[in-house]
Amino acid sequence: MIRLNCKNVDEMVIGKENGLNIAEEFSAYKETIAQIISDLNKRKDKPGQWLQWMNLGYNEETIWYVKEFASQVKGKFENILVLGIGGSALGGIAVTEALLKPYWNLLSKEQRNGMPRIFFLDNIDPDTITGLLSILDLKKTLVNVITKSGSTAETMSQFMIVKDLLEKELGDDYRKNVVATTDKKTGILRQIAEQEGYKTFVVPDDVGGRFSVFSAVGLLPFALVGLDIDDIINGIKDMDLALKNTDINENIAAQNALIHYLMDTKKGKNLSVMMPYSSRLKYVSDWYVQLWAESLGKNKDNNGNDVHIGPTPIKALGATDQHSQIQLYNEGPNDKIINFIRVANFDNNLEIPGIFEYTGIGYLGGKSINQLINAEADSTRVALSDYNRPTITITLDKVDGYNVAQLLYMLEVQTAIAGELYNINTFNQPGVEQAKNYTYALMGRAGYEESAQVLQGKMTAV
Repeated sequence: MIRLNCKNVDEMVIGKENGLNIAEEFSAYKETIAQIISDLNKRKDKPGQWLQWMNLGYNEETIWYVKEFASQVKGKFENILVLGIGGSALGGIAVTEALLKPYWNLLSKEQRNGMPRIFFLDNIDPDTITGLLSILDLKKTLVNVITKSGSTAETMSQFMIVKDLLEKELGDDYRKNVVATTDKKTGILRQIAEQEGYKTFVVPDDVGGRFSVFSAVGLLPFALVGLDIDDIINGIKDMDLALKNTDINENIAAQNALIHYLMDTKKGKNLSVMMPYSSRLKYVSDWYVQLWAESLGKNKDNNGNDVHIGPTPIKALGATDQHSQIQLYNEGPNDKIINFIRVANFDNNLEIPGIFEYTGIGYLGGKSINQLINAEADSTRVALSDYNRPTITITLDKVDGYNVAQLLYMLEVQTAIAGELYNINTFNQPGVEQAKNYTYALMGRAGYEESAQVLQGKMTAV
């Protein structure tokens, strides 16, 4: 199991002004946390609670269909192109970057064991889209378009472009190159998929995009590039079992949720830095930023009070960002809690040659890069504590499907618990909808004419 070390948020290490009495706080919140965990698990099967993501590891039907489809198309495509944005892409990017061989798309087919390359179009930059489509052979590309509603302007505009190109190159056979992941019954993409005859997978009800990585949204791309789905599922199940424990002293998601909540509300530390010491886990930070920001940044609590709360997530990468951000973290405002992710055992051991012994860098010879990166992580953590800055360390034994799945699922549960502590709706995002509606208006979507007039006036005013 992954491990959580929270001793460097304790007042015994970083002082009373900046630290917490961990034992005392865990004791004070013991019953509250137990009730939250019990309540989340009771509510997860109820429609409208948006907690179905807690059941995704047990959805045998989806897992079987994903593996079956991946088996059917194996060897037929050189590329997988995923069209999606936000939760439809960030989880897929995080996991594939973590679990595939580094520089996967640059490897030969033999080095990839015959599996396809994978590309995520998660933005609508015209230069990026044009550039990617100019190098992909669409005849040899399987396109996975992902949007539950089918009305996501970014994703559907991408798909309209790609579909047009596919149809020009393949005619009616283009349908074999498209698989849609969308709502089971309703929505524009569901309607198009049924009319056109695409293979489809389902975005489950009551699963928000940022919690969808272990649904077909993520599992399908993972299976298509040969990742071990069973290993991922086993990691989810084992972590889910561990996090059902209502004792905060045994539940790492509850511990980190409470620590972040108290650091924000008691100590004014409302910035949460996610800093993995592994390049393969770099995009876990991107995924975490959406998970934390959309879930916890709210202007109303569950009682309708104006609160405007939410810790701000920040992404960083060790050791890279020791040279760009740590100066600020050590000597700037003491308003952050830093989450380190540490890997105990890397897949490769890279020795540093014993050369230049006569110089000031001779001490590195005979050591390994593995030792160096973990020494960097440990020394940075200790240095931060010298400056009375709180840090959490999450340790993975290795970067594999089992451990990465545990990490992501733990962070999802942590987010849900934190939302309950803040007494907010963790699963909506009304602040996102306003800009979406304005975009619809600007682009001339039917039904948004009045909004377009109002918006034009506001744009003129500024």
